[in-house]
Amino acid sequence: MKALRAIVGWFDDRTGLISATKPILEHKVPYTNWKTGWWYVFGSAVLFAFLIQVVTGIALGTSYVASAGEAYQSLKFITNDAPLGGLLRGMHNWGASAMVLLIGAHALHVFLIGSYKFPREMNWLTGVVLLGTTLAMGFTGQLLRWDQTAYWSIIVGADQAARAPFVGEGLARFILAGNTVGGATLSRFFAFHVFFIPGIIFIFIGFHLYLVIRNGVSEPPRRGEAVDPKTYRQRYHELLEKSGVPFWPDAAWRDAVGAIVLVVVIVVLSIVIGPPELGKPPDPTILQAYPRPDWYFLWYFSVLALLPSKAEPFVIIFGPVLVGVALFVLPIVANKGERSPLRRPWAMGFVLILVVMIGTLWIVGEQAPWSPNLQAKVLPANLVNSSDLTVQNGAKLFNVKGCQYCHAIEGYGGARGPSLTSVGSRLSHEQIVTRIANGGNGMPAYSNLKPDELNALVTFLETRKTVYDNKQGQAPGRLSVAWEPLGQWLPKRLF
Repeated sequence: MKALRAIVGWFDDRTGLISATKPILEHKVPYTNWKTGWWYVFGSAVLFAFLIQVVTGIALGTSYVASAGEAYQSLKFITNDAPLGGLLRGMHNWGASAMVLLIGAHALHVFLIGSYKFPREMNWLTGVVLLGTTLAMGFTGQLLRWDQTAYWSIIVGADQAARAPFVGEGLARFILAGNTVGGATLSRFFAFHVFFIPGIIFIFIGFHLYLVIRNGVSEPPRRGEAVDPKTYRQRYHELLEKSGVPFWPDAAWRDAVGAIVLVVVIVVLSIVIGPPELGKPPDPTILQAYPRPDWYFLWYFSVLALLPSKAEPFVIIFGPVLVGVALFVLPIVANKGERSPLRRPWAMGFVLILVVMIGTLWIVGEQAPWSPNLQAKVLPANLVNSSDLTVQNGAKLFNVKGCQYCHAIEGYGGARGPSLTSVGSRLSHEQIVTRIANGGNGMPAYSNLKPDELNALVTFLETRKTVYDNKQGQAPGRLSVAWEPLGQWLPKRLF
């Protein structure tokens, strides 16, 4: 111990770092009990998650090649052959998810207890910037996998950006670093993901921590204790003098426990589930690709998929702008008054609605009813239930031509297009022929069908009727069209 103290004393004498950090570690914070103290761990957990991203990202960067011709193979090498490569990729992936989840929870907690009010308005504003840069890190990191899904995800993202009024074309070219996805796109995303965005995060984390030390950690809110900018600082100082505790070790031990739990969970997930699976190498000639973003963008992906196509350009550009403006304006227009959630029921209602909305949209995004179901099962024979050879041939064509990928019959098939369970009751013979031959609204035209094939397919579809319209010898359909699945009312209907 004497030798250790001597070394520490020598180091502090030459650098002054320990003496400089001691007041920071020992600064007083409001006392928090077991019920309130753990909620404050979210902020430090975000910092630890970011540090995990930095460490694992540096390790992965030693083997990753940011080249269109070698990126995919370098990731395969990291995953399968490099020592601990799969574990590092897993930790980087799960660490990103943890960082997004934790910073979202931290923002909601700060909003609920009104910690954005005086004198911590700048704390909130820097936190908003960190939230945006965290999401930007997730967006730029997805392309670095450089597989088929990542490749087409960026194309979809650029296509959506191009629909924005006035700035769409320029924004799309900025995302792609040109007119098409290629090596320049990968290099740009790599530079933003590894250098520019992390640099911004480091700067704002430092500023955010400085503000936390300067303005103090917000005390647990109490009903009836409204924030008054004229008297708050004096009341806060008196609170610290009366019941404040030093950050180290009285409060820091919770942060340490949170950090340990976070690391353990990320490592376990990386071992048990592993890193995200690499798809096939990117191939611009394969047009039948239906990529989806990572889970933390999936709810927004659902919003865009469910919107009418005419509304997309405005939501794409004005949606994030309005959200950003609202987050920045909040501490300016509401920097005083009650902090207790019990006195601010609108705040609790807003958080509840937000969580339910995002959760619901996320579930819909997981189901992705607007995407073809390439694993859709073949229609069983008992569903066709007809001795007519033309009907049987039509049912086979329904499967061979991939109709079941987008359309369901009696629950078999996809939901991208409307259900065809009762199409014979909804459309006439001529209407069915026209839809198949001409396509439209995202449905390809099957004009290359031979006359006998078209006749067989139409004859089969005409047998799909409701019970009330069903004829002798035809397969029974549903009782009504009211229960047909989501594809029936999606704005981007294909049939």
